[in-house]
Amino acid sequence: MSARRRWTILVICAFSMFLVGLDTTIVNVGLPAIGRGLGVGTRGLEWVVDAYTVALAGLLIASGALADRFGRRRVFRIGLSVFGIASLACALAPTPGLLVAARTLQGVGASMLSPVALAIVVNAMPDPRERARAIGVWGSVFGLSMAAGPVTGGGLIAAFGWRAVFWINAPVIAAALLLVTAFVPESRGPRARRVDVPGQLLLTVTLFLSVGLLIEGPRVGWASPWAVAAYAGIAGSASAFVLVERRRPEPLMDLGLFRRPPFATAVLGAVAVFLALNVTLLLNTLYLQHTRGWSPLATGAATLPMALGATVCAPWSGTLVARLGPRRPLLAAGGFLAAGGLCLTGLGRDTGVPPLLVAYLLIGAGFGFANAPITNTAVSGLPPSRAGVAGAITSTARQVGSAVGIAVAGGLVSGVAPADLAHAARPGWVLVTACGLFLLVVARASRTTPGPAERRLPPARGR
Repeated sequence: MSARRRWTILVICAFSMFLVGLDTTIVNVGLPAIGRGLGVGTRGLEWVVDAYTVALAGLLIASGALADRFGRRRVFRIGLSVFGIASLACALAPTPGLLVAARTLQGVGASMLSPVALAIVVNAMPDPRERARAIGVWGSVFGLSMAAGPVTGGGLIAAFGWRAVFWINAPVIAAALLLVTAFVPESRGPRARRVDVPGQLLLTVTLFLSVGLLIEGPRVGWASPWAVAAYAGIAGSASAFVLVERRRPEPLMDLGLFRRPPFATAVLGAVAVFLALNVTLLLNTLYLQHTRGWSPLATGAATLPMALGATVCAPWSGTLVARLGPRRPLLAAGGFLAAGGLCLTGLGRDTGVPPLLVAYLLIGAGFGFANAPITNTAVSGLPPSRAGVAGAITSTARQVGSAVGIAVAGGLVSGVAPADLAHAARPGWVLVTACGLFLLVVARASRTTPGPAERRLPPARGR
């Protein structure tokens, strides 16, 4: 395979990754417009975002196993098709319930894109150095997609309305399907893993009940019979998941990895980073549009410093990890994220625009620095056969953090008058600050310098 074709494959797969990340955040800036268009409040809007992320988080690992068994290009094309059809359903949805259902289907399709596309890239680039450069590009595209979502969404909504954030996917998916058919070869894993159906079902139930409780708890009451039933369901499904996974010869998650403090803290760090990012995006959207009266376009433009910080710092972080190990980039990530959250704890109705932009820049820089060292810490010291599983678990943790962040932020401001929203959001900014400080703990658990295992493995990447 020529170098030109190998990098063409990277571009095609990275673009699909861009779509997955973009659709995680692009809807945020359009939530007020969706609410007005479909007559739904903040709690219903939380489901519009979290239906996607819960489906994506729950199915990431299983989709990778299916691709290894039945063919990566085949599963990748199925994922693109499902994602495209679901996007059209979202654009046409006449009711909130149908929009949430379509967003769930979108998450199912997205789960077949993220891990599968990376496996295709790794298979196409056997040379370790070329593969390292390719995965560095991959990580940068991921960071850019997450931060660029609000900007892109704001422009589309201003020009065409909220349904445009879903219509735009259709021509892109059609082009991607043609390019995949023309350029991407079929490949399979050297040893196909079995699909852990019981584990998959229990994981999905646990995630759904946990996020559902966070969203609906403020409405039904934390001590209501419905909430108590949810507590029991979460405890039961989580306990059953652990028991099943310990007995499976090929479990969905290798729970033994959590006995390693660096891995466990890295997974929690991934949750913290994406929790902070999604709390920031949702509170920013509601504050600027409801309290300040900004348009979706202006709201999206306000996040440009965040996108800039993520885009510049993500590749820089990868370089630092390769040269110095993950500790220093993690310290930078934690410091920037905590500083950005701290700047916003005093947010009021009339806070000036420059302090807002500085805070968003700091949070974007923290997000950009975080992804590469977190994944590197997770796989540090592991053989390649287990590093892939560790990376998949870390990617799942990122999506869990996204879902929890939306649920928590929505719970803080649901039913709050626009004039009081800035005050109600303050615990959210304290939480963002705390997430940054927790990354400093993750830094202490990471290696100071890259060890032999890191030099054998591709550089860390985000999903």
